[in-house]
Amino acid sequence: MISRQFIRFAFAGTLGFVVDASVLYIALALGLGPFLGRGVSFLAAVWATWRVNRRYTFRDRVERSAWIEWWRYLLSMLGGAAVNYLAYTVVVLTLHVGRLTPLIAVACGSIAGMFVNFAAAKYWAFKG
Repeated sequence: MISRQFIRFAFAGTLGFVVDASVLYIALALGLGPFLGRGVSFLAAVWATWRVNRRYTFRDRVERSAWIEWWRYLLSMLGGAAVNYLAYTVVVLTLHVGRLTPLIAVACGSIAGMFVNFAAAKYWAFKG
């Protein structure tokens, strides 16, 4: 059975995906390229998902210091980020469909890193 907590985490991840893809396309329009732009967009997505996860997914585990929690959350997302960025890179370098390539690559990366990120958030960033 899928827990409500995981469903909320997946919802936050969906919002993070929208932020990630949107910021990536803005970064591409500004000339940052698919790899530097993805670094910027990933940080924006992490911030957005932290806000949602803090408020809804793990609200019963929120610490008093948002500053400490933010850094802990960011660090906890690095494992999933590595998986995410690897999948993104593979898709960018192998798929040549044009304007949709970044969107498809972000989606693949997001799905690839989701389970690692959920475990990291639940058992470290928002540990009870």
